[in-house]
Amino acid sequence: MKDNGHESSPPPSGAPHRPAQHYFSSEPLSAQNLRELRVTLAGRELDLVTAAGIFSPDHVDLGTRVLLRKVPAPAQEGNLLDLGCGWGPISLTMALESPRAHVWAVDVNTRAVEIVRQNAQRAGIENITACTPDEVPTDVEFATIWSNPPVRIGKAALQELVSQWLGRLITDGEAWLVIQRHLGADSLHRWLAQNWEVERAGSAKGFRVLQVKPRN
Repeated sequence: MKDNGHESSPPPSGAPHRPAQHYFSSEPLSAQNLRELRVTLAGRELDLVTAAGIFSPDHVDLGTRVLLRKVPAPAQEGNLLDLGCGWGPISLTMALESPRAHVWAVDVNTRAVEIVRQNAQRAGIENITACTPDEVPTDVEFATIWSNPPVRIGKAALQELVSQWLGRLITDGEAWLVIQRHLGADSLHRWLAQNWEVERAGSAKGFRVLQVKPRN
C-alpha cells in the first residue's frame, strides 16, 4: 500500500553504487531495521512492527487513511484481498472488520509479507494469509478488494496488475482503489471504465477513491 510512490534516496557522493531500491522491490537490500509502531485500526489500538525497505514504514500513509475512511465494510464472508499490503494496515483492518472472512495480504515485497505475518500474530488475528502474488491459488476469487496500488511501477504495469486481480472478483464483488489525483487517478478511471463499472466514490486530500465492479 502506498502514498503512490516513494523511492530510496540515491547514495551520497563517494558511496558504493547499489541498485535502485523501491518499496515494490521483491527482495529489499537494505537492513531490516525493525521498529515498533502503535496504530489504531478498525477501532482497536495495536502494537505492531514495521521495517525498512517496505512502503511507509513509520505510519499509515495518507492514501491508505483516505481509503479506510471512504470504504464501506468489506464482505463478511468469503475471500478478501489487500493488493500491495505493505506492513498490513489495510489487510489488518479487513480481518478485524470481517472475522468470518479470509483475507489475502499480497505483496511482491517478501519483507512486507513477513512483516504482515508478524503483525497478524501480534494482533491475535488468524484470518489472514500473507503471501506473494504467485502463492495465491489460481481458483481463489474475491468478494472484496481494497488496494492502494503502486502507481510508481508505471502506467502499463499498473493496468496489467489491476486488471489481473479485478478479473478475480466474484460476480457481485467489488473493489475499492485509492489513487493520487496528480499521479493518474482520472486516466485510470477512464481506462477501467472500458471493462468494468467504475464510480468515483470519494475524493480527499488529493486522492480519488474508485469503486469498481464487474460489468454484468
